[in-house]
Amino acid sequence: MLASLRFIWNATSGHRLRPWRSEFLKWRIETYSGKKADELKPRDVFGFVWQEKGNLLHFLRWTDRMESWKKASHGQGTE
Repeated sequence: MLASLRFIWNATSGHRLRPWRSEFLKWRIETYSGKKADELKPRDVFGFVWQEKGNLLHFLRWTDRMESWKKASHGQGTE
């Protein structure tokens, strides 16, 4: 869960109270959906999050697994 929160924290840097203004998030939405980042409005961002909530949660769980895997492999003396 910590990796998920860290990702969200970093992705909304400078726009934590207004994540729809985050250039990084808008760029990621553009890359994923094809919607132009400079044309996204708050309702578009919220609509995207709602529509893709299953995929987004899957991604956040994946980031947690990767963080756990990284910690486990680092603890074994490998990098």
